[in-house]
Amino acid sequence: MVNMIALAGVAFFSDTPFFSCSDLNQLLISQFRYQSTWFLLQIFLHPGFRRCQRSPLLSNESCHIRELCSWKFVSRKTAMGLKSYQNQAGVLVKNYLLADPFLPYTSVLGGIFVCKMLYDLSQLVSALYFDTYSTLTKVQRMEWNNRAVSTIHAIFIATLSLYFVFWSDLFSDHEHAGLMTFRSSQLSTFALGVSAGYFLADLGMIFWLYPSLGGVEYIVHHSLAAIAVAYAMFTGEGQLYTFMVLISEVTTPEINMRWYLDTAGLKKSIVYLINGVVMFFAWMVARILLFVFMFYHVRLHYNQVIKMHIIGFLLVFVVPSALAAMNLVWFGKILKGLKKTLSKKP
Repeated sequence: MVNMIALAGVAFFSDTPFFSCSDLNQLLISQFRYQSTWFLLQIFLHPGFRRCQRSPLLSNESCHIRELCSWKFVSRKTAMGLKSYQNQAGVLVKNYLLADPFLPYTSVLGGIFVCKMLYDLSQLVSALYFDTYSTLTKVQRMEWNNRAVSTIHAIFIATLSLYFVFWSDLFSDHEHAGLMTFRSSQLSTFALGVSAGYFLADLGMIFWLYPSLGGVEYIVHHSLAAIAVAYAMFTGEGQLYTFMVLISEVTTPEINMRWYLDTAGLKKSIVYLINGVVMFFAWMVARILLFVFMFYHVRLHYNQVIKMHIIGFLLVFVVPSALAAMNLVWFGKILKGLKKTLSKKP
């Protein structure tokens, strides 16, 4: 069954258009359920299905009709129907889900959906492979899974942020014409949408379990981040500075690892100490020095920043300033904790 589900998923994506929009809508509504159900029944009820331990189709993502027909229990008519649905789904994704007017909305909803999926996956994997997980309270298990989601989001958005700020030519002063503060791309908008979806989902968790996952400072932090990210995503203004701030997410995995080690009773281990040292330097670079660089960059390009909408202009100064103040307070706590940990070592 897993093989067939994977086969159906692969067959649903293609870049080649097959039907017009009206044909697509009519066919998706009137024929999809009947044809797809008949297709699955043909396969599941065929005696040769149980002998197929691994599908040769899964090694080839294009799922050509010729390969479909190599399975003797799949008729040519069924294969042609599956191929047509693949093309129709490609048109739907390309012309609607990933179209510029809809991309911000689909990326936000996709980010929320992925957060839920990762939360459930963390719950499953942790219960199977981590003995500590079963000893936790219900609230602790929810925080465990929530931190797993935040870690994956941090890796995702920090990687893309580093790419856009330091390697991509999208915001280069020399590669493109026009103002740097108004540049965007489908990838940059998609990344910000996924991140906005995460911040909204995480805010919901914080409110739901308040104050177990964090107090007022976390609500302020996530709210400011969600507002700034959403504005840059919808308007396309100031995306470079949004990505500069989001680079600070590189410290999130270390913060979560500290909580995991503490919860597992490994607070006195060498791993806990190493993680603390890494967190200290990562915080100093990504949440202190990088913010100084960002304000310096704003000063150099103030003639472009001033041309932004008044809301975007204020967000460029207010949000990073507020986050920088919070980062300094937290950095002082990290430094104090690191000194305390090092003083206990022989």
